[in-house]
Amino acid sequence: MEGLKFSEANLTVIIEPSKSGAVTHAIKQQLSSSLFKYNETFDGVLLAYDFVIRSNLANILSLYPFVGVSLKSTLLLFDPKPHTYLEGKVVKLAHDAIHVVVLGFSAAIITEENIRDEFRFKIKHGREIFRSTSHKRHVIKLGTTIRFVVKSFDEETLHISGSLEQPTTGDIHWLSKNSGELLSAGRSSRKRLNVDATKEELSSGTVDAGALSSDTHVSKKLKTHRLHKGL
Repeated sequence: MEGLKFSEANLTVIIEPSKSGAVTHAIKQQLSSSLFKYNETFDGVLLAYDFVIRSNLANILSLYPFVGVSLKSTLLLFDPKPHTYLEGKVVKLAHDAIHVVVLGFSAAIITEENIRDEFRFKIKHGREIFRSTSHKRHVIKLGTTIRFVVKSFDEETLHISGSLEQPTTGDIHWLSKNSGELLSAGRSSRKRLNVDATKEELSSGTVDAGALSSDTHVSKKLKTHRLHKGL
């Protein structure tokens, strides 16, 4: 699953003098208070951490009676970007939406307009399901683990908007059994995702000059080739 990354960071944790006798415990308390929250400094949601105290010496802050302890830490972060793939467990189904929980804490919703046409909502034996009209065994029901594409991520609420428009999305168990059939579809869908991402970067002005000059160079070569062909 995409959206997860490890990060190495040098941190300084501030602890109270009263906790200087149990420094390790105090550090864990401080870091644990940041778990499952988006942190701009870390550029992601902190899921887990490990650390080593860099020195037995700590700095006493001049203005306040606190101690600064330097750490070398390894952080596991959750930072889903648009057009990447995530996996989550279906917790609710309705005719107009699929509700999913990712990693046990982040809520995701896939609305009707982001579910590809082959999936049809049905109620079978009193249970809601989405069944594929192209592959009868491809069924999404309560408890199914699905793969979907990220459309957006709200850093404050940790809420994800997702999509099942790509053919490489859906029930992960069905997808794994039919990976060969979907391989070519996955390549083309990934290309479409990359094109969409590039379009968004161009519209927002985030593509660097090197990328633009590279695209321009390719375009010129194509035009030159066409001219020679015409001659």
